[in-house]
Amino acid sequence: MITVVLVIHLLICIALVGLILLQRSEGGGLGMGGGGGGGGAGGAGLMSGRAAGNALTRTTGILAAAFFATSMTLALLANEGGSRADAILEDAPIDPTPVPAVPGEGEAPAVPAEPQAPIAGD
Repeated sequence: MITVVLVIHLLICIALVGLILLQRSEGGGLGMGGGGGGGGAGGAGLMSGRAAGNALTRTTGILAAAFFATSMTLALLANEGGSRADAILEDAPIDPTPVPAVPGEGEAPAVPAEPQAPIAGD
């Protein structure tokens, strides 16, 4: 199930990126056809610039909603996988030797070695 939703999610992502790149930006960008006359070879295109912009905007909104829905679905499916946040602590290896509550308890304190002064040559 998660694989099917993931494939649909990736297809929506690719379509969304392509659709956004087709749209006309404020500065002209990668817009469809240049001057707003519809684009195409014959001068009169199938859609006017305004209709094409409205269709692209509406389709982008639909794809964005689908992207959000598949993202939420993937998050919920991943959460149902049985992985818990504290499960990593349960898998940690346990050291069987007890650790004293106070450092140095049960053993004699180590005496630090006396510092040695360097011997100067004759």
